[in-house]
Amino acid sequence: MSKRRWSLALIGFLPIVPAIFFGSNLLNRVREDPPMRLVADLSARTMKVMQNGDVVATYGIAIGRPSHPTPTGSFHTGRIDWNPAWTPPPSDWAKNLRYHAPGEPGNPMQGVKIYFDPPYYFIHGTNDPGSIGEAASHGCIRMTEGDAVELAHKIQDAGGSVPLTINP
Repeated sequence: MSKRRWSLALIGFLPIVPAIFFGSNLLNRVREDPPMRLVADLSARTMKVMQNGDVVATYGIAIGRPSHPTPTGSFHTGRIDWNPAWTPPPSDWAKNLRYHAPGEPGNPMQGVKIYFDPPYYFIHGTNDPGSIGEAASHGCIRMTEGDAVELAHKIQDAGGSVPLTINP
């Protein structure tokens, strides 16, 4: 290869070096764990709050019944409704049930409702704390009211939406 071709090849290659370096650093930054994420383990019936790779809180949860399983996979938490009302979903299991106002004792959603797979799947406080640890819901993740409110505050403090992984 002539000196001139070698010089042209080197000049053509030089801009690629920073692109490779900065591109790989950017890729590594994207791959890093977010500052906060949630991991639900349906078989263990727990919800873990992970911050910077460490478990900072573990909550007991109730999960969906076999006939109405909780979805698994990767999600992001969404809107947070404080002191939510409950409107029966358009499903056969709910056809004879009625609306419950916020805070009403018969309202199955107590304290807070955290969306993760709209329109029908949420993390929420429950009016049946004895169901925690059981497969008792229609697909939602239930927590005690106090735990759900605490979790919602953690999510808000982390920016309002965090990754949620639900494992079988």
